[in-house]
Amino acid sequence: MMSLPFYQKLHQHYDRSYRNKDLRTTMSQYQQEKRSSAIYTHGSTAYSARSSAAHRQESEAFSQASTTSYQQQASRASELALSSSVSQKAASAYNYGYSRGRTDSSLMLEDYSSKLSPQIKRARKGLLSGEEKENLPSDYMVPIFSGRQVHVSGITDTEEERIKEAAAYIAKRKLLASEEGITAAKQSTVSKQSTSTLHQEEAFEKKSRKVAIREKAEHLELRKTLEETEAYHRKLNEDNLLHAPEFVIKPRSHTVWEKENVKLHCSVAGWPEPRVTWYKNQVPINVHANPGKYIIESRYGMHTLEINACDFEDTAQYRASAMNVKGELSAYASVVVKRYKGEFDETRFHAGVSTLPLSYADAEIEGAPASPLDVVCLDANKDYIIISWKQPAVDGGSPILGYFIDKCEVGTNNWSQCNDTPVKFARFPVTGLIEGRSYIFRVRAVNKNGIGLPSRVSEPVAALDPAEKARLRSRPSAPWTGQIIVTEEEPTEGIVPGPPTDLSVIEATQSYVVLSWKPPKQRGHEGILYFIEKCDAGAENWQRVNTELPVKSPRFALFDLAEGKSYQFRVRCSNSAGVGEPSEATEVTVVGDKLDIPKAPSNIIPSRNTDTSVVVTWEESKDAKELVGYYIESSVVGSGKWEPCNNNPVKGTRFTCHGLTTGQSYIFRVRAVNAAGLSEYSQDSEAIEVKAAIAAPSPPCDITCLESFRDSMVLGWKQPDKTGGAEITGYYVNYREVIDGVPGRWREANIKAISDEAYKISNLKENMVYQFQVAAMNIAGLGEPSAVSASFKCEEWTIAVPGPPHSLKYSEVRNTSLVLQWKPPIHSGRTPVTGYFVDMKEANAKEDHWRGLNEAALKNTYLKVQGLKEGVSYVFRVRAINQAGVGKPSDLAGPVVAETRPGTKEVVVSVDDDGIISLNFECDQMAPNSEFTWSKDYVPTEDSPRLEVESKGNKTKMTFKDLGVEDLGIYSCDVTETDGIAASYLIDEEELKRLLALSQEHKFPTVPIKSELAVEILEKGQVRFWMQAEKLSGNAKVNFIFNDKEIFEGPKYKMHIDRNTGMIEMFMEKLQDEDEGTYTFQVQDGRATGHSTLVLIGDVYKKLQKEAEFQRQEWIRKQGPHFAEYLSWEVTGECNVLLKCKVANIKKETHIVWYKDEREISVDEKHDFKDGICTLLITEFSKKDAGIYEVILKDDRGKDKSRLKLVDEAFKELMTEVCKTIALSATDLKIQSTAEGIRLYSFVTYYVDDLKVNWSHNGAAIKYTDRVKSGVTGEQIWLQINEPTPNDKGKYVMELFDGKTGHQKMVDLSGQAYEEAFAEFQRLKQAAIAEKNRARVVGGLPDVVTIQEGKALNLTCIVWGDPTPEVSWLKNEKLLASDEHCNLRFEAGKTAYFTISGVRTSDSGRYGLVVKNKYGSETSDFTVSVFIPEEEARQGVEEPPKGHKGNKKSP
Repeated sequence: MMSLPFYQKLHQHYDRSYRNKDLRTTMSQYQQEKRSSAIYTHGSTAYSARSSAAHRQESEAFSQASTTSYQQQASRASELALSSSVSQKAASAYNYGYSRGRTDSSLMLEDYSSKLSPQIKRARKGLLSGEEKENLPSDYMVPIFSGRQVHVSGITDTEEERIKEAAAYIAKRKLLASEEGITAAKQSTVSKQSTSTLHQEEAFEKKSRKVAIREKAEHLELRKTLEETEAYHRKLNEDNLLHAPEFVIKPRSHTVWEKENVKLHCSVAGWPEPRVTWYKNQVPINVHANPGKYIIESRYGMHTLEINACDFEDTAQYRASAMNVKGELSAYASVVVKRYKGEFDETRFHAGVSTLPLSYADAEIEGAPASPLDVVCLDANKDYIIISWKQPAVDGGSPILGYFIDKCEVGTNNWSQCNDTPVKFARFPVTGLIEGRSYIFRVRAVNKNGIGLPSRVSEPVAALDPAEKARLRSRPSAPWTGQIIVTEEEPTEGIVPGPPTDLSVIEATQSYVVLSWKPPKQRGHEGILYFIEKCDAGAENWQRVNTELPVKSPRFALFDLAEGKSYQFRVRCSNSAGVGEPSEATEVTVVGDKLDIPKAPSNIIPSRNTDTSVVVTWEESKDAKELVGYYIESSVVGSGKWEPCNNNPVKGTRFTCHGLTTGQSYIFRVRAVNAAGLSEYSQDSEAIEVKAAIAAPSPPCDITCLESFRDSMVLGWKQPDKTGGAEITGYYVNYREVIDGVPGRWREANIKAISDEAYKISNLKENMVYQFQVAAMNIAGLGEPSAVSASFKCEEWTIAVPGPPHSLKYSEVRNTSLVLQWKPPIHSGRTPVTGYFVDMKEANAKEDHWRGLNEAALKNTYLKVQGLKEGVSYVFRVRAINQAGVGKPSDLAGPVVAETRPGTKEVVVSVDDDGIISLNFECDQMAPNSEFTWSKDYVPTEDSPRLEVESKGNKTKMTFKDLGVEDLGIYSCDVTETDGIAASYLIDEEELKRLLALSQEHKFPTVPIKSELAVEILEKGQVRFWMQAEKLSGNAKVNFIFNDKEIFEGPKYKMHIDRNTGMIEMFMEKLQDEDEGTYTFQVQDGRATGHSTLVLIGDVYKKLQKEAEFQRQEWIRKQGPHFAEYLSWEVTGECNVLLKCKVANIKKETHIVWYKDEREISVDEKHDFKDGICTLLITEFSKKDAGIYEVILKDDRGKDKSRLKLVDEAFKELMTEVCKTIALSATDLKIQSTAEGIRLYSFVTYYVDDLKVNWSHNGAAIKYTDRVKSGVTGEQIWLQINEPTPNDKGKYVMELFDGKTGHQKMVDLSGQAYEEAFAEFQRLKQAAIAEKNRARVVGGLPDVVTIQEGKALNLTCIVWGDPTPEVSWLKNEKLLASDEHCNLRFEAGKTAYFTISGVRTSDSGRYGLVVKNKYGSETSDFTVSVFIPEEEARQGVEEPPKGHKGNKKSP
C-alpha cells in the first residue's frame, strides 16, 4: 500500500475513494484520451500524474460517498467491491503477465473480494503517532492540492514497476475500446438485482478465440513498447532511481522585534521534484486568507516563506513539508516575536489568563518578573495534583522570591490562589480538589517589585487515581445489548483493613513532604480511607494529620512542617469495620530542599554564525541534579543592559542566539536552572562582533618559484590569512606572459582546484618571463586573487644547492614551545637533500638577529621548538642542505605569539581494563564541520594497520592494536576548521616500557594490597590474622591457606571480610603447638588476584604463643580488682617520694595493703578509690627508706599485687631524682655579714648526704681552712669567710651534684656588694667586742630572799667587765650606802658582797646591784622579805614560789 500523509489517512473517504474509484477514473481517463503516446512523451510524469478530468471525477466520487446515507452505502458495497475486485484482477493479471512474458489466465484467479469490507472503512487512526494527534487542530480541514504530484493512484516503489503499470493500462484501454472481453464490471454497476459471484466469474472467463489471438498480438506489441519505454527512461534518468525528499538547507529559527519582516528559507532535493507546503502550528498557511501577510516563493530550488509585519500572533512553530511519490519529510523552525517596552496590549488578557504567545512579555508592574513556563502535571490522584513549571528567563531585575499557583475548574472562569506564601521550589502539590473534576493551572512569579503576569494555563487534569483513569479508558465502546448480569455474593462481616505497605517519602522540600504507600492486602470488599500520622524524630507522640478529611488515594502531601526539623510518618487504614494497625514508620526525614541550586556554567565561548546570530557554547554545571536547562542572555558591550536570548530553558551546552544587530559587539552569560531555582550567572564571555562566520577566503600571498624547467615551473604560496571561517577546499592559478615588460592577458593554469599550496604549471615557453596570481576557494566561494607575483623566467635551473622548503606551518603553540612543519624543496639540486636547518628570531628584531636552532642537520621535516618566551612573537625560516651546500631560506612562518590559549587540552594516554593502550584527545572549540586528524611523526596515520581511530562528538581516541618498538614516535592530533588547535604525545623507549608494564598489569590485574598479612594478639589472648586490600568489589572471594591446605570457618577459625574497607580477618581463640606454620590469604576479585603470606615458625611462633598466653592471663586477672597501672614512684615538688598505682574494677569491699620488706605499713588515711589512684607518701626520703615495696588489692573476687624494688640501682635512680629535685629547690645565693666575717648561703627543701656540695671562687675550687669553711645547718647550705680580705672578692658558685647533673647557683661578691658586706662585718665585729667586754652580773643573786627578822643576810655576787666595772646598790630605786647595819663591799674587781647583820622588817624591799663600765651597764634586782616568826604559819601559804632571778642590762 502506498505511503500517505497524515491528513489523508485521517479521513473516512480514504478507503472508498482510493480503493473503489481508482480503476473507474483510470478507465474513463484512458477512454477519453486521444493519443496513446502521451504516456511516453511526458517522461517521469507519465506515472506520477493524471489529467484534471480524472481529478474532478475523483472529487465527485468523494462528494457522493460523503453525502449518501449509511444504509445505501452498505447495500451497494458488495456490488462496488465485486466490480473493483474484478477490474483489479484484470489489471494485475496483465501487469504481471506482460512484465514476465506470460498470458496464463490462472494468474487472475485470486479472489480480491475477500480483502474488502462490506462496509466503508474508517480512516486508520492508529497509523498516526501520539505527537501528531496532539499537534492536530480541532478545526483542521483537508488541504486540496493542485498539480501533478498531488493525487496519484497506485503509487509504486520503482520506476520500472511504474512503466509496467502504464503498459497494463494501455492493454485495458484497448480491450475496453473493442467492447470485447471483460463485461462483468459494467453489468455489476448497472444491475440492481443481486447476482451470484459464480455467474459473474463465468461471464468474466467467457472469451472467444478471436479475443485470445488479439491478446497474443497485444502482448507482442506491448513488449516492444515496454522495451522502448525502458530505453527512453534510462536516458532520461541515468541512475534509474527515485529519491525521497531531503532537505539540503533546513529553515532556521529567528527571533525578531514586532513590525519586522522575517524570511524562512529551505532547499529540498528529491526525484521527482518534491512539492513544498508551509505550515504554521501544523495548519497549512493560506496566502489568500491573509493577503500581504505571507509570501511563498520557489525559485531555483530555494523555497521561501516571508512573514511581513510580525506581531505576537506570529510566534509559532513553522514547518516545511516536502513530498513526492517516495514519501514526505518535514523540517521545523521557530519564530519568536519580541515586544518593545511601553507597548503592552491589555486586550490580550481576559479572565485573568494570559494569552500572550511569549512567556517573557513585559509585565504590567514595572520590574516584576516574567511568566513561568511549561506548567505541567507531574502526578495526579484523588487528593492532590503535583504541578511543575520552569523558571522564567527574565526576573525583572531582582531575584525571584517565589511563585503563586492558581487553579480553575474546567468549564468555569473562577481562578483561586492555591498557596498563601510564595513557594521557591518549582514543584507544588495542589490539594483541596473535588474528586473526578478536571482542573487547569497557572503560575505567577513574584519579586520585591510585585507579582508578574500568569503563565499559560496547563492542560486539563482530572483529580483521579491513575488506576481509575486506566479503568475509564478501558471501558468497552460497543453499544449496550440490553442484558444485565447480576452476581450474588454471600454477605460477609466487615474486615478491619491491615496496615499499608512500602510507605516512603517520595519528595521532600522546605514547603511540603509527599508520602506514597501501597494499599493493604487485607482490606475486605469495601473501599478504604487513610489517616496519616506524624511525630518528631526520636519521640513517640504520634499526631494525626488529616483528622477532618480522610485520604482516599495512596499518596498524600503534608504541609505546615517546620523547616529543618526531623519527622517520621506512618499511615493507618480505615473502613466501616474500624481503623487498622499503623504501617511501619518511615525513616527520619529532615524537612528541607533535597535538591540544591545548580552551580553556574563556565567557559562561555561565543562564535560567529550569521550576520544576525551568534552560537554560544559553555561547559555544563558541575554536579547538577535534575537539570532543566540553561538561560542565555546577551548584552551590547558597554550598555550594561541584558536581554534574554531564549524563553525556554535550553538542554545541552550549545545555543544559537538570533535577532542580533549586525556589526554590533555583544557579550553573553549563562545560568542553569532546575526545580530548586536558578544558578548564579556565569562569568561574562569575551566580546564578539556579529557578522557572518563564513565568507570567501582572503587572497594567498608570497608567491615564489620553487623550481623551474625548460617548459614548466613549480610555484608555491602561503595560505590566506583569513580562511573565511571554513576550510580551504582548493586553489586556482592564473599566469600571463610578460614581453618587454608588458604583461599579456591572464590564462587559467588549472581547471580543477589544487589542494596543495604548490603547483607545477606545464606547457610554458622556454626563456619566457611569466607572472602569476593565485585565488583560494572554500564552501562560500572563490576569494579575491592574490597580488601579481614577481616576474619569473622559465628556464632550466642548474644550481647545485637545493631550493627553499615550502608550506611552512606551526601548530601546538604553547607558552614556551611550538611545532614547526614544512615540506621538502621541489628543486633538490644536483644531489638529494640530506637535512634541514631552522632559524628563528623575534618578529620585531632586525635581520642580523636570526639564530639557528639546530647545529646538526635535521632529517625530519618538523621540529619542536623549545625555550620560547611567553607572550613574545616569533618568525621562523627553514633551509635545506645537500652535498653541494645550503640552499636559500624558505618564506617566513609567522609571526606567532608564544602563548597557551584558554581551554587548550593535551593528548592523554590511557590503558583500559583489557590492557588496550590508547591516546585520547578532547576539543571544546570545534566548528560544525571540524574533524580530528591523527599523525605519527606528523605524517597522517589513516591507513596504518597498527592503529585504530574512533571519533565521536568532541572526543577522539587512537588505539594501538599491538604497541611495540615500531610504534615509537610523536603522535599528534589536529582539529580541522579551527585556529590551529592541536596536541601531541611522545612515546619513547622509557614511555613504551611504562605503557607495556601498565598494560600487562591491567591485562593480568592484581588486587592492590594496602597492608600485607600480619598478626596481632587481642585482649583475651585471641589471635587475629589480618590484611587489607586497597578496595574490594562485592564479588571478591578469599581463600585461607595453612601449610598448603585450605582452612574453613568453624569452631577453631572465624573469618570476616569487609568489602567496603578491604579488610580481611581470621581469628583463633588460642595458639597451640600444631598451629605453627605458614599462613596465606588468597584474594580473587574478578580477574584480579592477589595474596599475602605470613611465616610463623621457631622462635617467632614461640614468642607469639607466649604473648597470647600472657594476654589471656591478663584478661583473667582483670576480671577481679586489678592494677590498671602498676606501682611506680614520683618525686613531688616538696622533694617527697610518692609511691602510686592505678586500680580498676574495684568496689567498696576491696582492701588495699602496703608492705615494705614484707612488713605491713600502717597507713593513717583510708584510701578513696573514686579516682582509681592509690598513693603512699614518704617524706624526706633517704637511705633508710630503701627496700622492696608491695601493694595488694583483694576482695571476694580475687586479688592482685604490684611490687616495686627500691634497692641498688633502682634506689640510686630514685635518690638521683630526689637530689635533683632538692637541688632545683635551692634558693639563690645570698650574702650575710657576721661578727666573724661574711657568709654565703642558700636554702633547700631539705638536705640529704647524697647531695654533694662544691664551692668555687672565680672558677677555682675553694680550699677549706679555718678561715674559709663550708657546712650545712638544717636546710641552709653555707660558706663562711672569716676575717675577709680584698682577695676574697669575686664570683662564688655553689654546685649541687645530684649524682648525674650539677646544678649551680652563683653570687658576685665584689664591688658595692663586697663593700657593704665588709662594712657590716666591721660593725658586727665591734658590737661583738662591746658585748663581750660589757659590765655584767655573772651570777649569785637570787630573785627573792625571805628571812626571819633578826637573822643575818649575806649575799655574794660575781661581777665581770673589762675594764673593771663600778658597783653600786639600790633599795627601792634609791641609792643604798654601806653602813653598819647594811655592809656593802666590792673586792678584787669581780666579787660584790651584801650583808645585813640583823634584819628588821624595815629591811624588806626591792634591791638592785648596778655594774657599769665604758661598754655598758647592767642591773640585777632581788627582793628581800622579812617576816616575824609568829606570822610564819599564817603567811606561809602566801609566799611566792622561788625562781630564777632576772637581770637588767643597759649599754
